[in-house]
Formats: sequence, C-alpha cells, structure tokens
Amino acid sequence: MTANEEIMEFKIECEDILLVEFRPEDFDHFHALTWQPEIYRYLPGWNVSKDQRKDWFFNYEIQENKQFLKMVAAEGASIGELRLRLGIILKETGEFIGWCTTGIKEELPSPNREIVYAVSKHHTGKGYAVQAAQGLITYLFQHTDVEILNAITLIDNFASNRVIQKCGFEKAGNIEIDNELFHHYQLNKSSWRGPQ
Repeated sequence: MTANEEIMEFKIECEDILLVEFRPEDFDHFHALTWQPEIYRYLPGWNVSKDQRKDWFFNYEIQENKQFLKMVAAEGASIGELRLRLGIILKETGEFIGWCTTGIKEELPSPNREIVYAVSKHHTGKGYAVQAAQGLITYLFQHTDVEILNAITLIDNFASNRVIQKCGFEKAGNIEIDNELFHHYQLNKSSWRGPQ
C-alpha cells in the first residue's frame, strides 16, 4: 500500500448511496441513529452511552477498519476475524443515513461471518439497505477470502427479512440468541449470482 492509497478514503459506490469507512465526522450522526427506537428494537446493544460509543468508534472501530483494509490490500491475506464498518452515505445530499458492517457472530456455528445493516427511519423503504448489503457482499466475495456469509433477523423484522432474501440469502433455520428467536440465513460465494 502506497502513502497515497493510505490517505484515500475507502468507499464502495452503489446506485444511490456510498459505503464509506467510518470517519470522525460521522460520529455524532452514527450515535444518534443507534438511539432511534426503530433501530435499537432490532439491534439491541447498539444504543450505548455516548462516551462508550465514542471510545469504541475512535479507539477500536476506525482502527480495525484500517487493519481490515490493509489485510485485503495484501495479496492472498486472510481477513480472519477482523471487522469492517461502513457508513451509508446518501449520494444526493452527503447525509450519513446508516451503516453496513461485517464481522464474526460468535453465537453462530462456524463459518460465522455475518453482515449487519441499519438505515435511519427517515430513509427506510427506498431500497438503500438492499443496495448497502449487496455492495458489501460483492466487495467481500470479490476481494476477500470469505466463502460464506450469514445474516440473522428477528422473526418479526419483516423488512429486514425481505432485504436479506432480495440479496440472495437462503434460510438455514432459526436460532435462539439471548432468549430471542432469529431467522438464520446464509449466502455461499459458490452459488452467489451477484447483485440482483
């Protein structure tokens, strides 16, 4: 990786949105979104105190993104258990409207790399979650050693179940985590047909 490549911001371009690595200027927007009831209802544990979020965001999440991207840049390098956290930016306005991430979900059987996404209540129903998920899936399957991706959704999260299905995931069963029942989906690189 050259010095110029390190300075350049990582992004994945989608139809209406950009996926960009977490940036310091996104912190307040990200934290505010984690406290939208429509988001923390389906992503419990994401709505932590601002001090806790700030510590995670600046000391771990941004730093681990750099490690992840450095590993991908190294030919043939495995991403292992590293996480990648991307903000969803609306192209039209530059607004931070959500996030799409990938990491290891310890409660799932191996291989247990999952994708997670959330979109602001002000921007749901417009296809942005599908674009974000498809953008991240494409990146992972084309540029990393990932062969299988997982997604879990609470049974009553109908919108998220539709997003996952539109992205080509197939139901692998149900799983109980912390006394809540989730649909468990998987997507294999070998059967993946690319963005639909």
